[in-house]
Amino acid sequence: MPEYKAPLRDMQFVLHDVFKAEALWQGMPATEEVNRELADAILEESAKINEGLIAPLSQSGHEEGVHWNEGVVTTPKGYPEAFRQLAEGGWGGLSGAPEYGGQTMPKMLVLLFEEMLYSSNIAMGLYLTLTSGAALAIDSHASDELKQKYLPNMYSGKWTGAMCLTESHAGTDLGMIRTKAVPNANGSYDISGTKIFITGGDHDLTENVIHLVLAKLPDAPAGSKGISLFLVPKVKVNDDGSLGEANGVHCGSIEHKMGINASATCVMNFDNAEGYLVGEINRGLQGMFTMMNYERLSVGIQGLSAAQTAYQWSCEYARERLQSRAPTGPVNKDAAADPIIVHPDVRRMLLTQKALVEAGRAFAVYVGKQLDVSKFGDGEAKARAAGMVELLTPVAKAFLTDKGFEGTVLGQQVYGGHGYIREWGMEQLVRDVRIAQIYEGTNGIQAMDLMGRKVAANRAQNMQALLGEIRDFAQSADSVAGMEEFLTPLRDAVDNLESLTEYVLGEAASDANAIGAAANDYLHVVGFTLYMYMWAMMCRAVLSGDSQQGEAFATAKLQTARYFVQRLLPQTAALSQSIRSGSASLMDVAEDAFV
Repeated sequence: MPEYKAPLRDMQFVLHDVFKAEALWQGMPATEEVNRELADAILEESAKINEGLIAPLSQSGHEEGVHWNEGVVTTPKGYPEAFRQLAEGGWGGLSGAPEYGGQTMPKMLVLLFEEMLYSSNIAMGLYLTLTSGAALAIDSHASDELKQKYLPNMYSGKWTGAMCLTESHAGTDLGMIRTKAVPNANGSYDISGTKIFITGGDHDLTENVIHLVLAKLPDAPAGSKGISLFLVPKVKVNDDGSLGEANGVHCGSIEHKMGINASATCVMNFDNAEGYLVGEINRGLQGMFTMMNYERLSVGIQGLSAAQTAYQWSCEYARERLQSRAPTGPVNKDAAADPIIVHPDVRRMLLTQKALVEAGRAFAVYVGKQLDVSKFGDGEAKARAAGMVELLTPVAKAFLTDKGFEGTVLGQQVYGGHGYIREWGMEQLVRDVRIAQIYEGTNGIQAMDLMGRKVAANRAQNMQALLGEIRDFAQSADSVAGMEEFLTPLRDAVDNLESLTEYVLGEAASDANAIGAAANDYLHVVGFTLYMYMWAMMCRAVLSGDSQQGEAFATAKLQTARYFVQRLLPQTAALSQSIRSGSASLMDVAEDAFV
């Protein structure tokens, strides 16, 4: 299996040359001490620990998997020691609140660390990033007492976190959950019920696991309006912060999965476990979605990360694998065949991976920028960024993972038969990333959320703001020599998306199925349009002279952008035509025809 090498150069290009991150951070009091020198030092140190410590455990951890023995869960060899090193290095508290030991690093920077972590080892990354998400929910919604008691040890990596939503009969429809919370006289609650598919629900990496559990009080309203959120530790915590007796929290079994075998996916049983209310009674989804929105971007980055690793490995393989001769004649005249990278179809696969990965990285950082401004900014900019986060979160989760899986499969295809063999590592990437399209809300649900809640529900207010921003960018970039070939398709894509949005909203007025029928294709049109925006911004950085990465890097960027414009962006035309065909071909088919 090839080694992973962090794409530091491209990360620095996107962060500094495209988005001018330092100027943004120093304009907000909470992040004003973060400069380019510090950001680059964090990225470089992250590359070292992920390349040297985390990536080498990926294949062995996948092969060994997680073990369950009479309720005790153990991770693969080397995982506890590696997680301890991550914790000691402060990587779990990068984005945490400083009053509890966090470092308040901007999300634009932290997500690049997450990309390296997931590129190295998705299973290991989940233990750390889920803890960060749980800590965010606690910091945003819990009482000061709970924050003081739990957050320092979560930021330090001494304890991990997990979120417990799903039950065997209740996945997307959380209003159907049966887990109960009975109040006690001392302010705590007895939590009873069973949750499934709980990532990191139990393990041997840390001495405690802090569960965020959705449950209902006995007199709660029916449906989602009666859900509350509770903090339930695996081991009770004494008033002085020391560990007490075991809580009524037990792992009943672990799932045997297609991928991420080193991630403990648990069935968790809560038997009158002591829990504490987070936020307000019957408003638990508000707190949980704080965590879930964080995790949805994180899951999107999983897709990007697997595709980055697949691209890196398949490029290396394509340069070394000798098969046949180039269509134009022998290139490697001293050998029996040429490297497969000379073949047009292999280049199609490699360039598709490259174009999607590099645009995906820029898009992830763009979403991170919106998160930073919505958290640390003020006034109109803060409100606008919050609207962008709301609009872009389902796109980040679904499009990054759809294209991440596509890129990973293309990487496997470059390997041919060797891509199907375990020892080369490519089939593991395909297995590991497949779940990213499913968990944290399936991509179909993300598409429905985008089209129904984030566009139709507010008459496309945030979408219009986004389209206006892109048009303003195009106008500002008009004066940069060489930009016309990228601005024309960008403007066309924006016009198409605006027209398409108006069409679907118009159809929805008389067709209850219009939004659902359009949702998946619409999300992909939005995704391709945003990727075109990212490519235009990257090209402007190159053509305006803002890039500090050298001539070869600049040339490759422009060439990859042209490939995206000419070979990938045209997919929006077919997707748009599909949307405009309406819902009839989907819904007129009788149910008994599905045999």
